[in-house]
Amino acid sequence: MTEFSIDPWDPGYAAALTSEALAERGSTSAELELGVEAEAGDWAPVTPSGSAPAALLVADGVRRIDARVWVHDTPVPVPGIAASFAAGIVRCGPGGAELAEIEVRRALISASPGTPEVKTRYATFHPAQATDSSLEALTLALQRQVTQLELELSVRHRRQSTDLLLVDGPLRGRGHLAGTVGYIKTHHISYLPAPQSAVVGALAPGQRTPVFLMGTTWRRHAWYIRLPTTSSAPWSGIARCEAGADMSSEEVVRLADAVTLALPPLAGVPYKDPRAPQNLVPIGGLEKLLRHHLGDPQLMYRALRSAESVQGSR
Repeated sequence: MTEFSIDPWDPGYAAALTSEALAERGSTSAELELGVEAEAGDWAPVTPSGSAPAALLVADGVRRIDARVWVHDTPVPVPGIAASFAAGIVRCGPGGAELAEIEVRRALISASPGTPEVKTRYATFHPAQATDSSLEALTLALQRQVTQLELELSVRHRRQSTDLLLVDGPLRGRGHLAGTVGYIKTHHISYLPAPQSAVVGALAPGQRTPVFLMGTTWRRHAWYIRLPTTSSAPWSGIARCEAGADMSSEEVVRLADAVTLALPPLAGVPYKDPRAPQNLVPIGGLEKLLRHHLGDPQLMYRALRSAESVQGSR
């Protein structure tokens, strides 16, 4: 009898483990050092020791394209986007979660060196550069703006706090921050060879894989964890964590244990979040709050149109 399982994520989102990851399993070009914590042949699920940290900082960012625009500083107009983005940090402790900081910014992004600053009734859109005029390049430039804002907030709070910092997404650009972990909840590529990938699938909730080193365009330590889940879908509840490559094996193992103990109580629940359990409760709450702080999209669009009309009447 053919068996099947339903991916627990809402079908409006990509599956937790994408078909690309299954197709590319074992064929990734990432450089791996599997023996950081255990030799490759000795890999097995790890039940963490010690205790969870008393508090955890969670950082995340959101973005929104408010309007498509054209920049008219050349004989041929150049396409661009007007976008709003925000980043914030939440502190999760014994008393619950509390907001530490939120910052909102706006950008007008195009490949033109003459991209203007646009002042509207409600906000100012500052110029930012894209490598070319494709939507992919414009979106990538916007994501760089979000990542930079997340980095600025992360640096400020690492200076003010010794709490563990979890950033939603890859650690790129933040590997030098002490006590900082990247958290990846969607898997586009399965980086591990088949025997070690099988260990990921064998994890019970609250367990992790051994720590390993991986290198793509940058090097970092990594490990997989499984959050509480009732689904039998492949890699349901699996998230990948990343930490700086310069940490000693003892330091990164302690960090991996602390994170694996800290995250299960924060796991999302299906009736509240379509990306549960990987979309942690504080991440989901922070995303909702950040989108609220971006303001009403229709109001912002009308403000941009009004600014265009004022410019045209000069």
